[in-house]
Amino acid sequence: MIRYLPHKDIDKNAWDTCLRRSFNGIVYAQSWFLDIVSPGWDALVGGEYESVFPLTHHRKFGIPYLYQPFFTQQLGIFSGRHLTAQVVQEFIDAIPRRFRLADIHLNAFNKVDPAGVPGKMRINLELDLIAPYEQLVKSYSENTRRNVKKAAVKGVQLIRKPDPDELITLFRENFGSTEKKLKYRHYDMLRSIMKQALANNLGMTFGAGLAGRPMSAGAFFLFDRTRRIFHFAATGPEGRDSGAMFLMIDSFIRENAGQALILDFEGSDDENVARFYKGFGGREVPYYMVRINRLPRILKLGLSLFRKT
Repeated sequence: MIRYLPHKDIDKNAWDTCLRRSFNGIVYAQSWFLDIVSPGWDALVGGEYESVFPLTHHRKFGIPYLYQPFFTQQLGIFSGRHLTAQVVQEFIDAIPRRFRLADIHLNAFNKVDPAGVPGKMRINLELDLIAPYEQLVKSYSENTRRNVKKAAVKGVQLIRKPDPDELITLFRENFGSTEKKLKYRHYDMLRSIMKQALANNLGMTFGAGLAGRPMSAGAFFLFDRTRRIFHFAATGPEGRDSGAMFLMIDSFIRENAGQALILDFEGSDDENVARFYKGFGGREVPYYMVRINRLPRILKLGLSLFRKT
C-alpha cells in the first residue's frame, strides 16, 4: 500500500532508516538535505517505510506543483526491494491529483515505461574509482592529460578546505554574474548544504590556484555511502587559463582511487560540460525526468509561468 503523507506526518527517523537500507539510497533524499532544499516537503510511503518517494512541492498562483529543487539532481523512489517499472508506475500514479504539474527527476535505478510516464531521459556521468590510479588515468582524454600537465608546469597548487563562502564568491563573481537562475536564497541554500555536510563529515571543499594568488578554482564534494558527488564548482579566468580545475579533479581521483567509490559528476546534458567529464573517463548513466500536466487546456499554454524560478 502506498500512502501520501503531508510533511507534519512524516516520521523522519523511519525515513532515514529506509534510506540507509535502500540499495539506491542517496544523500539528496535524506531528511536533512530535503529540509534545506524544499522545506515542508511531503512524501509517498510504501508499506511501513519500506519504500519512500519525496514530493518536493511549491505553489504559484494558487496552484500546487512538484518541482526538482536546486542542487538536487535525482530523487524518485528509494527502497530495499526490487524496483520494477510497474512499481515505479504505481508510485507515479499515487501522486495526489492536487499537484497539477510535475517536473521532477527520478533516480537512475527507477526504470520506467515511457508509454505510461510522460517525460524524457537525462544523462549523468559517473566514474568508478575501484581501479588503481595508474589504470584510471589511461581513460583520460588527450586534452585532459594535457591540461593536468599544464597546471603542474604553471605551478598550480592545491588548497585544502577552503571556506564555503570563498567558493560561492568565486562562482558569483564569474559564471554567477551572467547566470540568471540562481537568486540570493539559492546561494543561502547552497551555503547551508555545505556547512551542514562539512559539520557532519558528509563533504569536503577543495581548491586550487597559482602560488601566492587567490583561489582560482574550487569545488564542493558531497559524500554518500558509495559515491563522491561533484556537487558545486567555481572557476575564474586564471583558473581556466592555468588548468586548475583539471589538476584539482585529477588530484581528487588520485587520492580516492582503489576504493569502492563512484565519482558522480552530477551531469550533464550540456555537450561541453559532458565532454569535460568524459575527459576523465566518465561514463553515461541515464535517469528519467517525469513531466505531468493536469492543468485545464486553456492554462497549458502558460506552463512556463508555473515553473519554479
